[in-house]
Amino acid sequence: MQVFQVLSLTLLSVMAANAQVFVWGKCPKPAVQENFDATQYLGTWYEITKLPTIFQKGECGTATYSDKSPGVVGVLNRELLANGTINAIVGSAKATDPTVPAKLEVSFFEGSPPGDYWVLSTDYTGHALVFGCSQFGPVSAQFSWILSREPTMPEETLADLQGILASAGVKVDKMVATDQDLALCAAMEQ
Repeated sequence: MQVFQVLSLTLLSVMAANAQVFVWGKCPKPAVQENFDATQYLGTWYEITKLPTIFQKGECGTATYSDKSPGVVGVLNRELLANGTINAIVGSAKATDPTVPAKLEVSFFEGSPPGDYWVLSTDYTGHALVFGCSQFGPVSAQFSWILSREPTMPEETLADLQGILASAGVKVDKMVATDQDLALCAAMEQ
């Protein structure tokens, strides 16, 4: 067996054990939000549902975006872990091509490769649909988040956003809801 195949199988095993969503084949290339305006996107968003990831294990997820510097968005992701502690990570995002501002790359650690953060849909005041994908040889790892400016989202809006993902070949049946219960998430406000 070639080294590449062994590495791919090892990566698949690790991702499967951590409920990461992966597929054989290339990353989908869904259409992104036209005329995306990062300034209107700034502020706090609540995570409503997501594809499971190896790096998110909590509930009450929020993402807060700020104007870090010209062309760069500051990122603060927070979640409440099962043991009651708040997990937070700080990063930055920037458009890879100024002519397609909805295709951003996000970085959290110095020297680590950035990840795709593509805004597929947003109305800036209610919902946002985000997609990312990383290619590992013949395997792709998919990431997606449905976000809201409030801790809840109308079912119709959620279904519409899931429809956009499904039409792009994203495994929406693997998405999991994030608990945004006000009593549970009160610890996030401290």
